[in-house]
Amino acid sequence: MTRTLIQIFLDTVEAHHKTAQFVRKIDGAWQELSADAALERVECLALGLESLGVTRGDRVAILAETRLEWALTDLAVLGLGAVSVPVYPTLIATQVATQLRDSETRVAVVSTLTQLEKLRSVCDSLPSLDAIVVMDGVASTGGSTGDATPRPREFCFDDVVARGRELRTRDPNAFRARAAAVRPDDLATIIYTSGTTGDPKGAMLTHGNISSNVEACLAVIQLVPTDICLSFLPLSHILERMAGLYAMLAGGATIAYAENMETVGLNAAEIKPTVLLGVPRFYEKVHARILDAAGKRPPIARRLFQWGLARGTERARARFERRSLGPLAKLSIALADRLVGKTIRARMGGRLRFCVSGGAPLAPHTLEFFFAIGIPILEGYGLTETSPVICLNVPGGEKPGAVGPPIPGVEVRIGDEGEILTRGPHVMTGYYRNPTATSAVIRDGWFHTGDIGKFDADGCLMITDRLKDLLVTAGGKKVAPQPIEASLKTSEWIAEAVLIGDQRPYIAALLVPDFARLHADHAASGGSPLDARALLALPEVRERFAREIERVNAGLAPFERIKRFSLFERELSQDAGELTPSLKVKRRVICERYHAMIEALYESAPDRVGSAA
Repeated sequence: MTRTLIQIFLDTVEAHHKTAQFVRKIDGAWQELSADAALERVECLALGLESLGVTRGDRVAILAETRLEWALTDLAVLGLGAVSVPVYPTLIATQVATQLRDSETRVAVVSTLTQLEKLRSVCDSLPSLDAIVVMDGVASTGGSTGDATPRPREFCFDDVVARGRELRTRDPNAFRARAAAVRPDDLATIIYTSGTTGDPKGAMLTHGNISSNVEACLAVIQLVPTDICLSFLPLSHILERMAGLYAMLAGGATIAYAENMETVGLNAAEIKPTVLLGVPRFYEKVHARILDAAGKRPPIARRLFQWGLARGTERARARFERRSLGPLAKLSIALADRLVGKTIRARMGGRLRFCVSGGAPLAPHTLEFFFAIGIPILEGYGLTETSPVICLNVPGGEKPGAVGPPIPGVEVRIGDEGEILTRGPHVMTGYYRNPTATSAVIRDGWFHTGDIGKFDADGCLMITDRLKDLLVTAGGKKVAPQPIEASLKTSEWIAEAVLIGDQRPYIAALLVPDFARLHADHAASGGSPLDARALLALPEVRERFAREIERVNAGLAPFERIKRFSLFERELSQDAGELTPSLKVKRRVICERYHAMIEALYESAPDRVGSAA
């Protein structure tokens, strides 16, 4: 029988009574919260929220960074039968207001005074918002932190918990009664899509949608009570929420919260996680840092690293190709792993059993690198609207460029134009208050993903591109940009790539250089310090990128080849609205914001590769 999400939490508390269900760092020291203490806090918070007027079906927004209070708030809301609305803390005030207004949010729980100020600046446009609860830095006085009669009312998180504790004392079974009334087909959450190609829409997911995904994934990947997961991706994203919270609870694992995205490496060394979830950009950065650190070591150490990496790569490729290695190769690889792989793994705590990657395609060379150093990465595929996992690589059956077979209970078929369609208990009920958008993606019971893919001979799904991202040149040729962009990013000099060419005479590229590597290389060659613009203007630098494009072009059909390119003078960023919270490029934003740069590629282009014919 499908469980509700709150029942998953109650069951794991009852089954394990862990002394460290959650772990977080406060004032420089890691602190544990037991399963029973976490349950007590969830119960008190839920009853405290109920005292503010939250009832079954009400929407409660969570506007906070990934942290313990986020998880506790979510569980409390779900236990009341209410609906949580996760909001990325990086959004600006007007974007937050759009989501809260559309979802008709009644109560918002925010992390800091900075987030509180966002809501204060737009609260006049939020008629349904009745109360704001602040996790940090606010002590409520009679329920108010601002003016004598604020609208909406403002409360301190701890005070709301204290209110609930009094109510719990009067009726110890109150929360359990609310939780028992929740059903699998009840709406659990409204999650707004990040909007890479259009305006965000609120995907409605039930308890059953997400819990079915949890159980199906745990049938593929085993989690045990001795596991420790280091959580750092945004809990506002369905991947971290399903896999990093609910699945970890269902498997009995301990969840440790990183201090922030910049301290993941340090926190991993301290916590020694056995499981880690990331998006491709995270693994790419770790890959680059390891190579950069190795490149700065003395010559003998560099040669040892290169030898060890080569042996590890040999092992990884044998695994991917399902072939055995000879005795001498195994001995050499074991020695290399002891001298090189083990040292690298120690920097991430030394106990990682596996990592999971999702949110975007993972470059095959990045996957191969992690397997080479002895850290398996299991890549999966899915969308917010599918709770999210559709396919997942099976341990031992990993394959670069493929995202694995469909998980149990999930159907997948390839439709018109190669589009991936899916059907099953994981598919959302629809977009909130948007039947037009819902009917556009759910037809005859099948959810249309908008992605293009195919199955290989082993039944593993391979994603080739986004249907809406296909570039159709002026000559009518269809070009899938993502595989070409992925090939460009295999270069050590290219951090990001965006292909252009829809309704244009040829394909062009916008490239984000790896600025740290460029500056380091320039300094190593004796060059004087330069800013980004001056550095990119050097003929030898531009020629370097031209060679990288020629390398990629060699494997493409004539109509796919990149004819011209231009270089960004800074990295793309989430703060600038150019990347989604899962670090995917917002093509529409790039095309609009850099219109002049794109037009120049089809006029007097700054760089040219080959012929435009």
